[in-house]
Amino acid sequence: MLKQLKQHPIYFGLVVLLLILGTLFNFYFSKTEGFVWLNGFHTEALDQFFSFYTLLGDGVCSIIVVLCLFILKKYRKASTLLLAFLSSSLAAQLLKRLFQLPRPKMYFEATSFQYNHFIEGITLHNSNSFPSGHTTSAFALATVLVLVFKKEKLAIPCLIGATLVAYSRIYLAQHFLQDTIAGALIGTIFGMLSYYCVKQKKMHLPFKNIYKKAKSEQILSKHYGFSTKKQPLIQEENHTAL
Repeated sequence: MLKQLKQHPIYFGLVVLLLILGTLFNFYFSKTEGFVWLNGFHTEALDQFFSFYTLLGDGVCSIIVVLCLFILKKYRKASTLLLAFLSSSLAAQLLKRLFQLPRPKMYFEATSFQYNHFIEGITLHNSNSFPSGHTTSAFALATVLVLVFKKEKLAIPCLIGATLVAYSRIYLAQHFLQDTIAGALIGTIFGMLSYYCVKQKKMHLPFKNIYKKAKSEQILSKHYGFSTKKQPLIQEENHTAL
């Protein structure tokens, strides 16, 4: 686990920095004050942008990436991302039902705070606010992509993409800051754990047999110049003299 942190100092360093800054902000401002400050940058263009951008964290995006990796025969990468998505989503859903904290809409109604900015097409939910499931999925996806592709240049784009998903949940009045902080932490941790488990072969790979077959065909083709694919049988006719 520590090796992963050392190999990607930019990504994990910035994740830790964001979590620390978010936590300090959360302690300095009350829940309502922090929400009002973070939620106070509305424009018509941003309303439309975040209404669509937030969908990147609903899980469909992760599944699409898994399928793309599978089609490209990146079976180990696909397995890692699938494991990260499923495990982090399960953890987030369990915590939602454990804490059952109200979302901004219900919280403001209970505290008589008037929140009036509603975006057309966005349905505000009432409960299970903590943690943010969208943020969890986004950070799990970002973490896995950085780890499996081992390219430091992916660190900033992946982090920005996941952070924007987290902010979209506050912007759309679906979550408080503390919900997104927890989601980012859960997604990052389970992304790292999934990468570690698959790499160390501590978990059964969903595509294990396909992965082994593909690797075998690749090795045979490279070193011996032939494929393991079945060739059509040529039947010879035997003519018997009468």
